Amino acid sequence: MAEQRVEIVELLASPVHRYEGRPADGPLPAEGSELVAGIDVRAGLGIVGDRYFGQRAHRDSSVSLQAAEALEAVAEDLSVPTPDLTSTRRNILLRGVDVDALAGTPFSLDSGEGEVVFRDSRPCRPCAWLDVTVGPGAHRAFRSRGGLRTGPVTDGRLRVGPAVLRTGEDVRLPRGGS
Repeated sequence: MAEQRVEIVELLASPVHRYEGRPADGPLPAEGSELVAGIDVRAGLGIVGDRYFGQRAHRDSSVSLQAAEALEAVAEDLSVPTPDLTSTRRNILLRGVDVDALAGTPFSLDSGEGEVVFRDSRPCRPCAWLDVTVGPGAHRAFRSRGGLRTGPVTDGRLRVGPAVLRTGEDVRLPRGGS
């Protein structure tokens, strides 16, 4: 796979760590809408306005992605409504690609406002909070389909709608990138 058409279904930028403490206590309330139509991404920093933006400990994992198909499969397995990104706390929901299969692969997304390059991607491990926000059994159901954590190496803007995903040699890493 070098280039393919995908859809950016949802984007989440949350300034608040809502899942703190014990899952049994439930998440903290959201401050306004966390689902947005577009996000600004900054190289080495993450998503402008998100809780991980500019956090040194999260530079290589400041952006997370998940496949819409994974959410739908978990919902079917558990007989619950299909969750959205506010339940899983990922930033980018894509349709049309096995997001989990991108682990370890540099890739880029372009929704029409310039290509945003990501690298150093690794699996997102599901947590116990999913049993509270999605439904009992979700923690286990999301194993091997929990999405990816990655870091941006170029600046850009992504928006909900059609996009192009590039992998392999078609990804244009900036000078000094690997």
